[in-house]
Amino acid sequence: MNQPTAPDRVLLLDVVGLTPRALADMPRLSRLAGSGWQASLETVLPAVTCSVQSTMLTGRPVAEHGAVGNGWYFRDLGEVFLWRQHNALVEGEKVWDALRRAHPGARVANVCWWYAMGMDVDSIVTPRPVYHADGRKSPDCYTRPAALHDRLVDRLGDFPLFHYWGPTASIASSRWIIEATRILLPEHDLTLSYVPHLDYDLQRFGPESPEARAAARELDDALAPLLDDAERLGVRVLVVSEYGITAVDQPVDVNRVLRRAGLLEVHTQARMEYLDPWASTAFAVADHQVAHVYVRDADRLDEVRTLLEATPGVDQVLDRAAQAELGLDHERSGDLVLVAEPRAWFTYYYWLDDERAPDFARGVEIHRKPGYDPAELFFDPADRSAKARAGLGLVRKKLGLRYAMKVVPLDPRWVRGSHGRLPADPVDGPVVIASDASLRRETVAAADVHDLVLEAAGIAVAAAPTH
Repeated sequence: MNQPTAPDRVLLLDVVGLTPRALADMPRLSRLAGSGWQASLETVLPAVTCSVQSTMLTGRPVAEHGAVGNGWYFRDLGEVFLWRQHNALVEGEKVWDALRRAHPGARVANVCWWYAMGMDVDSIVTPRPVYHADGRKSPDCYTRPAALHDRLVDRLGDFPLFHYWGPTASIASSRWIIEATRILLPEHDLTLSYVPHLDYDLQRFGPESPEARAAARELDDALAPLLDDAERLGVRVLVVSEYGITAVDQPVDVNRVLRRAGLLEVHTQARMEYLDPWASTAFAVADHQVAHVYVRDADRLDEVRTLLEATPGVDQVLDRAAQAELGLDHERSGDLVLVAEPRAWFTYYYWLDDERAPDFARGVEIHRKPGYDPAELFFDPADRSAKARAGLGLVRKKLGLRYAMKVVPLDPRWVRGSHGRLPADPVDGPVVIASDASLRRETVAAADVHDLVLEAAGIAVAAAPTH
């Protein structure tokens, strides 16, 4: 059967952190679910942004696409890197490749889904600071085509980078992303959009907090114009979520456990300690409730495993065989993968004395820290001068002077929400919402989103999910 000359238009909207609990305070999204359908999304381990998004867009498990977390140890470079941006890091064909086989002229836009750099789509918008030669960092974004940058900035102002992540993260960044999506939606056949707002206060205060409920209402109001646009334009809407954020109160300093056991090494410069992965027998790349542990000497693997199995807050220690059962056995994965207990999460901290912490530890430095740091969402509550010093830093920035935002706490106890485990309760698990009732599923695996997008575009797939 010949395909139509153009696909049905689709908006794939990633409302990160969306769960049935959050949806109860989101009437506009609930109306979309009521007129179409809603189902649980069976996420992957680790349930973190880069892994889940890559599974959705390739239809493959983590073991095949290789995005084993938001970052990992690059063995060939001897370095830990989080939040890399090149799309070539995600192995396998992407959903837009399949779309274009059926419709070679199909136009695709990506607004802030990860691994955007080098993505083979028609329009790209992704956060990208200006890194000045004197060390300053200014808010901005990267676009393709290049002319799209000025078009968006002229309409919407500069991308609000400091509202996208960090102590001042707020609805402002999601509003900018939503408005950019509204501009691009009429011009594309498949539009991907990622809105991060639920990530913030649910991690800061927990998913059952008044702040979490207020964030859900605030985001629902911001999404309403985009959903109205899609309805008016006849665009089919798929809303997905990568994970649900659950309450936590037990930080686990896994690298400190390894260091005290003599397995993790540091080197010192200017009285500051830095992780030395080349010299370490074992170290962990912490990523919310999952940590990849890299063990240099295979004959010490059992020793490391025994140590970590006895560590409070560690629920599972997965060797290669256990990783294979969960679709996580990629060469980038740790020799062991840790899963935290339900109310626990992993810090990246490796120093034993805060006076020896590297200077980046107190700043928002997602590319320098060898692990994820949710404490970056806070001005240090124990430091009454933190906000004032941040304000002074902004003044210095506006004057063109160098500045350092040393305001992030080194005490992890303020964090109240996390994710990464497979969810135990559907109320706090991710969901799928679709505007087209004919595509209804009872549940949707993360890998099934790939084919669901194609079906929404009017393309028959060889083996539709039967959940």
